[in-house]
Amino acid sequence: FKEFTKEVGLDYDVSLETVGGKGFDYHLAEKKAVLDKCWDVVVGHGFSTLDEPHPGDPALLISTTKQMADMFAARNPNVKFYLLATWSRADKVYPADAPAPWKGTPIAQMGQDVAKAYDAAAKNAGSKVAGVIPMGTAWNNGIKEGSVDDNPYDDAGASKMNLWAYDSYHASSYGYYLEAALDFGKVTGKDPMMLAGRDANKRPMDHVAEDLGISPKQQHTLLKLAHDALSSQGQTFVAMNN
Repeated sequence: FKEFTKEVGLDYDVSLETVGGKGFDYHLAEKKAVLDKCWDVVVGHGFSTLDEPHPGDPALLISTTKQMADMFAARNPNVKFYLLATWSRADKVYPADAPAPWKGTPIAQMGQDVAKAYDAAAKNAGSKVAGVIPMGTAWNNGIKEGSVDDNPYDDAGASKMNLWAYDSYHASSYGYYLEAALDFGKVTGKDPMMLAGRDANKRPMDHVAEDLGISPKQQHTLLKLAHDALSSQGQTFVAMNN
């Protein structure tokens, strides 16, 4: 995200606070001293299954999202707090020992359920949540259109991009590039597709894809997925000033 903003001439200070396998409830309890400050923009997401002891139950996400939103707004009433709706986890769908509720379901189902939960969390927090970043939806769209592998446990999708990392849980470089493109489009209001263009010297606008080993064709596909997912929410993009 930081590199994307630099590439198009924007100036963002970027901080990152993460703890593996934890949701908003943990951060409110253990990281409040770090988070309870005056921010201009915040992007956050909870645990990947919504609630670790109760997978698929949105209640904890809904309640803690409101607590987070209230905390940020108390420091800065104009803060823009965005929720990132995460993706389907292949490791919760395909293995024989995968747990309920998504074992054996279509791979898109978990992402759809997570998206509904984040929409509910945003609605419950009211205007204190600026919007939801549709990561899971963009991922599902890639699977539907055929550019993204739907099952990392077989060889059928070997010619497609695998958005999952080796653990079939976290995202790969392809997946996190897609996430950064979605963040860029939602937070800045700029069209992610601009990153597929050329600069004034006719060089590639974005060098992140090349650094990650993502081909120009793959880059274009990922940026288009981000563009389309944001556009489907009704977002219109603002033009860059010359």
